[in-house]
Amino acid sequence: MNIPHRAGLENFPPYRQGKTPADIDGLKAFKLSSNENPYPPLPSVMEAVAGAVSSINLYPDMAAGDLAAAIAERWQVSPENIALGAGSVEVASQIILAVTNPGEKVMFAWRSFEAYPLLVTTAGATPQPIPLTADGGHDLPAMAAAVTPETRVVFLCNPNNPTGTVLGAAEVDTFIRSVPADVLVVLDEAYVHFNRDADTAVGIDMFRKYPNVAVLHTFSKAYGLAGLRLGYAIASPELATTLRKVAVPFGVTSLAQQAGLASLQAEDELQERIDLLVTERGRVHAALLEAGLPVLPSEANFLWLDSGERTGALAALFEESALSVRVFPDEGIRITIGSPEANDRILDVARHAAALLAPLH
Repeated sequence: MNIPHRAGLENFPPYRQGKTPADIDGLKAFKLSSNENPYPPLPSVMEAVAGAVSSINLYPDMAAGDLAAAIAERWQVSPENIALGAGSVEVASQIILAVTNPGEKVMFAWRSFEAYPLLVTTAGATPQPIPLTADGGHDLPAMAAAVTPETRVVFLCNPNNPTGTVLGAAEVDTFIRSVPADVLVVLDEAYVHFNRDADTAVGIDMFRKYPNVAVLHTFSKAYGLAGLRLGYAIASPELATTLRKVAVPFGVTSLAQQAGLASLQAEDELQERIDLLVTERGRVHAALLEAGLPVLPSEANFLWLDSGERTGALAALFEESALSVRVFPDEGIRITIGSPEANDRILDVARHAAALLAPLH
């Protein structure tokens, strides 16, 4: 059968899940390609999920009322400001569906989160990518200049995936004030818990200041709930209501809701794990620099190797060492910060890479 498909999809590959590697010659494999938290859920979170299993024959609370209330309390907003979905990527899809009409534009930096162009295209809108600066950051002046009457949404990924760069508060403030008030600016903060930059733009602050700002958060990264799919938007009550209209019914499972509630109650314990990952990020970053590899500073749970045309050769070294990393051909490599053992393996590869591929900078 030759079933017609939506125009434009042929131009975008499907979203690629990070590759799961296999052990090689006695080397334990590590998957560092999906920005997953290397640590299992906290015991209290696992207990909450186990307690919810006996009721999975029933539909979950579609409004996720208890979880929405807990998130609202966490950020000192109203539950009416919270819209949930199966991961922040699904909430991003809700935003595009809710705000754009066919042919209208959704702007984002590029390269940024791989799902943006696919979500935009499948919604019938038009992607509007704006190239990153030479140092891997958002070019906000160029983005502001590129806004047209057809631009309906702008995604700002902070820290940016895959480069790990941060948007400053002053520059984001200037950007928001420079775009029309009817353009929705979405601060996608999937990696906010790892961001230690004192001058960073803070989504909730921008939300309180500007009515055309929404914020995206996820439980997949710092909270370690990637397998349960849970994310949310903080938005105006009007937008949040519209997001619920286009959300997949019952998309937030009862297990995810209970895990989210338990995670919010265990943030002090989770912070210890976040702090450990941030410390490991600093250790790996410093060692990669010392080895002479072109690694950018990062405020996320990953590092970006700006390896350009050497990307293929460098990726092969990681693969030979039983490490799965995210490869962007002829652009660079994104490496998730994993356990100390996995990170030590990264540094072993770096030492070989420095000898085989120098100079990379």
